[in-house]
Amino acid sequence: METVYIPTEARGTLCMSSQVGCTLSCRFCHTGTQRLVRNLNAGEIVGQFMAAKDALGEWPTPAGPRRLSHIVVMGMGEPLLNWRATAAALEIAMDPEGLAFARRRITLSTSGVVPRIEACGRELGVGLAISLHAVRDELRDQLVPLNRKWKIAELLDACRAYAAHADRHLTFEYVMLDGLNDSDRDARELVRLIGGIPAKVNLIPFNPWPGAPYRCSPPERIRAFAAIVARAGYPAPVRSARGPDILAACGQLKTASERRRRRALAA
Repeated sequence: METVYIPTEARGTLCMSSQVGCTLSCRFCHTGTQRLVRNLNAGEIVGQFMAAKDALGEWPTPAGPRRLSHIVVMGMGEPLLNWRATAAALEIAMDPEGLAFARRRITLSTSGVVPRIEACGRELGVGLAISLHAVRDELRDQLVPLNRKWKIAELLDACRAYAAHADRHLTFEYVMLDGLNDSDRDARELVRLIGGIPAKVNLIPFNPWPGAPYRCSPPERIRAFAAIVARAGYPAPVRSARGPDILAACGQLKTASERRRRRALAA
């Protein structure tokens, strides 16, 4: 599994995985090129948090200012396809007798496993990030193949139900792909689709990886897209790439264990 610690001046975020590999094969994501090895169990998911706390010198208690302040379940895999283990791990993280981590500091990301989204709000109440990435079903079918099972309209209905249960803003994640999903028309349609949902839109410049079929939108195009979304009343921050030099940025995670296994078999 891969786990990424992302430090900034304001916070320290741990990006945790729920599976080794992934079944969803999203076209812009390096993890999707690795077959699913297996689901992680609850102990292995919590173990990533514990290993990070240990590495950062925060176990059993921080010696100085807290360096690990937020958790995002956005690493390898689709958390809602490993729902029971992921939910159990986050319940342990939030339990006062467990890790006593604040619910408001946890966000789970999904590509759109619609039947589990409402349960995420009702049972966990953690933040929810939706990997949207397109505003038309025909394009999202290509970029996020899960869309062939649950279309954009169904996904957004589930988001509205989540917001009602959890009383929280959602985050819509949108990777910026040059000439594919980054036009002014796309931005205006995005605003129309999410109308009435309390949300922000995270714009993610595409992070390249070996063999990737796409290019990142130019900075001026990203800024124009963000301006349209922001004028409609939705915060539209552009995510800064962290760790692309070690293939640790968003969309780049793929475990080296697969390569090691192939080398061992060849030897």
